[in-house]
Amino acid sequence: MAFFSHALSPSEAALVAEKAARRPNFLVRFYLALLEARQRAAEKEIARYLQISGGITDSTEREIERRFLANKTKF
Repeated sequence: MAFFSHALSPSEAALVAEKAARRPNFLVRFYLALLEARQRAAEKEIARYLQISGGITDSTEREIERRFLANKTKF
């Protein structure tokens, strides 16, 4: 006969079940990962553009908005 070194109390078991229930399904996690990857790529592109242009000015800010906000509707 096997013995457990630790038994879950009813409140601990409820917490474990609650955490498992809150985990998003595969498609939601995949979609969120895709959004995060696109966000990181956009941030890298903005950083590269700012480095090339020499810093942020009104014109660089407008160019960043033109490049990235216009693409939001094309997902």
